[in-house]
Formats: sequence, structure tokens, C-alpha cells
Amino acid sequence: MIDLLDLQKHFILTHLREGDIAVDFTMGNGHDTEFLSKTVGETGHVYAFDIQEAALRSTAENLKKAGCPENYTLIHDSHHNVKNYVKEPIRAGMFNLGYLPGSDKTVTTMRKTTLPAIEAAISLMDRDAIILVAIYPGHAEGEAEGKEICEYLSGLSRYKVCATRINILNSPTSPFFILIENKP
Repeated sequence: MIDLLDLQKHFILTHLREGDIAVDFTMGNGHDTEFLSKTVGETGHVYAFDIQEAALRSTAENLKKAGCPENYTLIHDSHHNVKNYVKEPIRAGMFNLGYLPGSDKTVTTMRKTTLPAIEAAISLMDRDAIILVAIYPGHAEGEAEGKEICEYLSGLSRYKVCATRINILNSPTSPFFILIENKP
């Protein structure tokens, strides 16, 4: 059976290299931040966003335990404010929408900030870049968020970006992800 998390990393690694700039738009507990940090190495940089202070604490602790280079900036702000912090082109970005794993699930990503964050991410893309958006339609906001994101991306010019959806066909409420790649 396909492991969606492994598949996501496979696609990111086709674009992201040592020395690149990457963004974890939804830090959570820092697993994507760790992956990006280790991939870009000491000469690269990762910006990671979350609105929950608990996410920043957990991520900082996890990055230290994992032995990541100190090549990251943890930002306590909404991902839709990315352009206030990231001024250079990015080679990769990751969105893992939904709830903070292990939380009480009262705070979730929301359409009103996620869509502007995706628009900003696309505008920051370097040559041969990728944005990955993991969507969890198993709850009402996740389902609505996924529909709105798919609608928005389907309206973009295929001559500028390629938006690909990967999902499990016989499990409609399973998580799915979207790859947004620009033309090299």
C-alpha cells in the first residue's frame, strides 16, 4: 500500500537540495520542519509558521533532539503572513492542514487564511519549485478547505504551474495531497 507521507517526501526531494530555501507553512510538531531542515543542510534555510505557541515549543524541542542544523526560523504567526518574513524565492513549501497532532482539536487551519497563504507561496516560488498541500477532508472545515483549494488551483494557468491531486479513490474521507509545481 502506498504511504502518502513517503510519497510526499519523494516529490519534495525531486526539487529541494542542499542550500535551498524552504517553508513549512503549518509547523505542528515540527516533523516537516525537521525533514526540510535536514534536506537543505547548513547552507540552506527553513522558515516554519504556526499560530500556536505549543507548536513552536514542541518543534524547537524536536529539532534539537533530531540534531538538525540551526538553519531554521520558527515564526509565531499565521502562514498567510509569510511575505512579512520570507523575502527570497523558495524552492519548496509544505502545508499539512488540519489540527495540531495531539491537541484538543479546537484550533484548525481555516480557508480564510489557508488560501491566501497558498497564493503567497505560489508567488514566492523559485525556478523548478514545489509546494505540497496535505488536506484532511474528514472534518467539516477540512472538507470545505479542500474543495476551495482545488477550485482555486484548477483556475490557474497550466502554463505557469502544474497542480496535481493525489488521493485514494476508494476512501473519500482519507487525506489527500496536492503538488503545485512551476515550470522550470
